[in-house]
Amino acid sequence: MTQCNITLSEKMVRDLFLHGCEGVMKDLMELVLNQLLLSRAEDKCNAKPYEQTEERKDYRNGVRERSFVTRLGKIELAVPRLRGQSVVEGLFEKYRRSEQAIIAGVAEMVVKGISTRKVNAVADVLFGTGISKSQVSRMCAVLNPVVAEFRSRPLEKWYPFGLVDAIYLKVRENERVISKALYIAIGVNTLGRREVLGFMMSKGETEAAYVEFFKSLKARGLERFDFLTSDNHEGLRAAIQKEFLGVTWQRCQTHFTKNMLDKVPKKMWHDVKALLYDIYTAPTKEQAKERADEAVRQLSAYAPKAAALLDDSFDDITAVFSLPVKYRQKMRTSNMIERLNGEIRRRDSAIRIYPSDDSVMRILGTVLLEQSEAWCADRVYVDMKEYFLHKESAKTSTTVYRAQSETESSDGEVAVNNEKGVRVA
Repeated sequence: MTQCNITLSEKMVRDLFLHGCEGVMKDLMELVLNQLLLSRAEDKCNAKPYEQTEERKDYRNGVRERSFVTRLGKIELAVPRLRGQSVVEGLFEKYRRSEQAIIAGVAEMVVKGISTRKVNAVADVLFGTGISKSQVSRMCAVLNPVVAEFRSRPLEKWYPFGLVDAIYLKVRENERVISKALYIAIGVNTLGRREVLGFMMSKGETEAAYVEFFKSLKARGLERFDFLTSDNHEGLRAAIQKEFLGVTWQRCQTHFTKNMLDKVPKKMWHDVKALLYDIYTAPTKEQAKERADEAVRQLSAYAPKAAALLDDSFDDITAVFSLPVKYRQKMRTSNMIERLNGEIRRRDSAIRIYPSDDSVMRILGTVLLEQSEAWCADRVYVDMKEYFLHKESAKTSTTVYRAQSETESSDGEVAVNNEKGVRVA
């Protein structure tokens, strides 16, 4: 191998003696690596620059400028180019591994809610050079295949419980900033564990967009829910009725309480909340109905619009009474998905405006992926044994009721026929 002689300038030697390593090691590292690359090129060619020999194996083809971010800072290299082979092959494998670690670290910082300004400051301290917003976006692109795999994974056919909601985000599109809706669906599976079923971006909350979202879930294997909780968005309700026919729909009681308070004077808020709480916590639906009727009677004189809303919405806000008591508290509101939205908002506050839809799906998709994995690894959200017994009991009761109905119908037909003198065997 050709010997590599490193020549230090007088200034570099003086700085080493006067200032030690501070500010000099980066220049020294750059010098050593460039000399190493020249020596390696000579070995590959088996000849020095411009040397004409019969033993020459390759020819030079200029140089290529390349920069590397190291712990000492950013260094510039002049990499010799050869016609038939590579000078750097296998030389920077360790650097590539370090580079991948840096990229993964930057992506993790962004997902955890650290702003690009802070990422830039951290990079400047660690590596002596900052990272621009575009560089951060390119680094976060490593998350794309992970999120894509999560979004396309197969789903179970049946989820006993589900929640659906949309959260609005600011996205840059065609040189302007607009609000877009991120649809999110959560399911509680037959093991009693929560998971994020899917998410989708759209320009607004419409029935067509919700139908598209539900179809994307069904294309991955989902067939039905038993019980769905959401707010009272008209497009969402219509899409649920269209795509999940026969599902029991629960109107979020928290959202309904806010709707009621909007229709009464502020001085009545405390009393209205107390009336609604009595309805929500009734032991049975029959008792809830009695309390609701009394509340409607009291409100009719002072807040007729609120009284009419309560009367019209009673069945929607009390659908949860069809479940055993232990499941009512968890499914009577959409608090589960609202807490997830709060976590998204925490990450969103560091970004505020996303450069594209892809950026939203990449960053917030990773947040949803991590949350779903945490739920699956956590303890069971709700024990489903009592629910399955409840379903079996309801199925048995339905079968008995149908059998009795058929018997009564048959007996009635026999009686009529006997009156007509028809002989019955």
